[in-house]
Amino acid sequence: MRQYSPDLTPPWKKPKPVPEVAAEPGLVVEEPGTGFCGAVIRCEAGTVTLEDRFGKHRVFPLEPRGFLLEGRVVTLVRPASGGPARPSRTASGSVAVPGARARVARAGRIYVEGRHDAELVEKVWGDDLRIEGVVVEYLGGVDDLPSIVAEFAPGPDARLGVLVDHLVPGTKEWRIAQAVTGDHALVVGHPYIDIWEAVKPSSVGIDAWPRVPHGQDWKTGVCKALGWPSDNTGAVWQAILARVGTYKDLEPELLGRVEELIDFVTGSGAA
Repeated sequence: MRQYSPDLTPPWKKPKPVPEVAAEPGLVVEEPGTGFCGAVIRCEAGTVTLEDRFGKHRVFPLEPRGFLLEGRVVTLVRPASGGPARPSRTASGSVAVPGARARVARAGRIYVEGRHDAELVEKVWGDDLRIEGVVVEYLGGVDDLPSIVAEFAPGPDARLGVLVDHLVPGTKEWRIAQAVTGDHALVVGHPYIDIWEAVKPSSVGIDAWPRVPHGQDWKTGVCKALGWPSDNTGAVWQAILARVGTYKDLEPELLGRVEELIDFVTGSGAA
């Protein structure tokens, strides 16, 4: 007698098999039912815990075909060996994503005031920015910001974020920021005269950033006060930047503003 399979489902109606992927710490997946996207921080019997870029945790069951990995349906399985391990972190403190590909650049942008600002943001937030597809450019000053914003024409699918030095109420920078801020353009700033000052003094081996008399070039005055070569502030900046390893080397007033801009550009409505 012929032997028949008890499964009488026609082949074309059977779901295609999907790959099984070990839920290793740091793996970034999306739970399609909720849209929650995060990195695996632990995997226990029957469940996996994800952490998003804001530090929020969610626990999900390890169900077949239960997650998306780079847009593809996968089945997460418990790693074969080893206990749960805390994933490594990027310089900004976010969960590191080993081997992650840079996302195609968004239409939205983040502008910073100068080259030193851009280099510092890249060093600390570079990994996060590439995953989010956010490009950072520098202005070379804020005087031309109104025309730059007008030419960029920010909208729901192309948000613009701007980081400004020494954004203190009543200053020229503050008035310009007020003039260009809108629903799709956000200008934020820190209180420091220059981005150098946002680096913690202890990180560069000094007690405090010196006060520079009004009217003097700030970088030159700082170098002279500290005995650093004042004729090559670019080289001095590279030495300062080399002392910055992670977000812990920066002042909180800068950290909060950069995170705010990243959230704005990548938030609801941004593409």
